[in-house]
Amino acid sequence: MHSPMAKILIVDDEPQIRRFLRASLSAHDYEVIEADTAANAIKVLTVEKPDLVVLDLGLPDMDGLEVIARVREWSQVPILVLSIRADESDKIAALDRGADDYITKPFGMGELMARMRAALRHRQQAEGEAEEPVLALGDITVDLSRRLVTRHGQAVKLSKKEYELLRVLASHPGKVMTHQQLLREIWGDAYVEETQYLRVYVGQLRQKLEADPGRPHLIVTEPGVGYRLQGEEAPPL
Repeated sequence: MHSPMAKILIVDDEPQIRRFLRASLSAHDYEVIEADTAANAIKVLTVEKPDLVVLDLGLPDMDGLEVIARVREWSQVPILVLSIRADESDKIAALDRGADDYITKPFGMGELMARMRAALRHRQQAEGEAEEPVLALGDITVDLSRRLVTRHGQAVKLSKKEYELLRVLASHPGKVMTHQQLLREIWGDAYVEETQYLRVYVGQLRQKLEADPGRPHLIVTEPGVGYRLQGEEAPPL
């Protein structure tokens, strides 16, 4: 018997959704554990220590946004929200509280599993970053210790802000970073509403790094929410 790829906690109060996800994920060698309430989810998290959480926001005993905030007080486990709530404000709220990604129901298993792989890769890279701070993203490499970016082995000249934007995105591969998160980290709290800054610098990065800047596959826009640096396995959005 080979070991499972990862342990996944499904938090959803709908039994049919949990059954469907358990069958689908188990078929791909994931170990699946379940919780039907926020209280059960937090208890299972502390005991089982899953590698990733798939979380519905509409739980009977606590809003999922509060669950994210509580978990982030003591754990950095990847959290992928799977919810019927499709408003941009809900997505931004979940991501700002610390969710790694957000998918709306109804959903496709192919997309869900690609997003899961991206989140799991991000966790592995974050854990190994101190030992190997070089991120490989297709033909792009980002050497965090040397502040060096290469494409096809050739150095790419970036401005200070271009590099900082790429560094933040590259430090969270596959994770949606909201406009406010990026602006706060790169420009400071006084600039959290200046989204035009991001449009300009993302456009400049795409010109330098994308094979086709008009159809980006590396730096992907989440409309109204933010941007993600996409790994090769994740489908274009």
